[in-house]
Amino acid sequence: MIKKHFKFILLCTFFLFSCENKNTSQKSNLKEINPGVVISFDDASINEWYQADKILRQYSWKATFCVSKINTLNPSEIKELLELQKEGHEIAGHSFHHFNAPKFVAKNGINAYINQEINPMLALMHFYSIKVTSFAYPFGFRNANIDAALLKKFKVIRGTTYGAEDPFFQNCYFNNSKLVFAIGIDTDHPNFSIPYLLKLLDYAKRKHKILILFGHKPVQKITSNYQTKMETLQLICNYVKQHNMTFYTLSELNHLK
Repeated sequence: MIKKHFKFILLCTFFLFSCENKNTSQKSNLKEINPGVVISFDDASINEWYQADKILRQYSWKATFCVSKINTLNPSEIKELLELQKEGHEIAGHSFHHFNAPKFVAKNGINAYINQEINPMLALMHFYSIKVTSFAYPFGFRNANIDAALLKKFKVIRGTTYGAEDPFFQNCYFNNSKLVFAIGIDTDHPNFSIPYLLKLLDYAKRKHKILILFGHKPVQKITSNYQTKMETLQLICNYVKQHNMTFYTLSELNHLK
C-alpha cells in the first residue's frame, strides 16, 4: 500500500513538473516575438522610397515595398529596388496592372486574375532577381476566394483596414494569420492623425503586438493625396527605437507563426 502511495506521489509530481515546463516553454516562445511595426508602401514611387531610405537608415529601419506595374519601371528604378532589397528591405507584389481584384474576378474569373495580374508580375520580378513572397491587394480590396488562390502563391497577403476605434478593436495587428491588415499613414487616409497613430503604437508596445502600417509616396511636404509625410515616418522610427521595438517585413510575419 505504501509503495502504491509513493508511486502515485511520484506520478503527480512528474505531471506537475511536466505541465510547468510546458507552460514555461510556451511563455518563453511568446517572449521571442518582440513588439514592433511593419511599415509598408504601395504602388511604384521608387525614387521617393529610395530617398526615404537614405534618411531613415539611421534608425536601422526595415520596410516592405509593394510594387505594382513593374513593367513600367526604368532601369534606374529597378536598380534602386535591388539596392533596397540588398539593404534588408522587402520587395513585395502589388499586382501587374493594379486592378481591383474582386471586381476583376467577378467579371473574368480567378484564373484570369492569376494569369493577368499575378503570374506576369512574378515572372518579371524573378527576371530582375527580386524575391517576392508577400502580396498587398490594390486598394485593399479582397475576398476569401481570392485569398485562397493567392495563398498558394505567397506566404503572406495584406489587405487594409480603416476606422479610429480603440486599438483593442482594431485588426491592424498581426494575429498569427497569413492574411493581415494594415492601417494607413498617408495624410489623406480616413481617420489618420498623429495622436491616433501614437495610440496604436503605444498599444503595440504595451500588449506585445506587431502594428501593420501602409503608405504610398514619402514626401517632405504634402502636395496631393496618397502621400506620407516624412515627419510621420521619422516619428514611427523614433518611437520604435526609443522603446526597443522591432522593425518587421511582411514576409517575416510568416516565420513568427
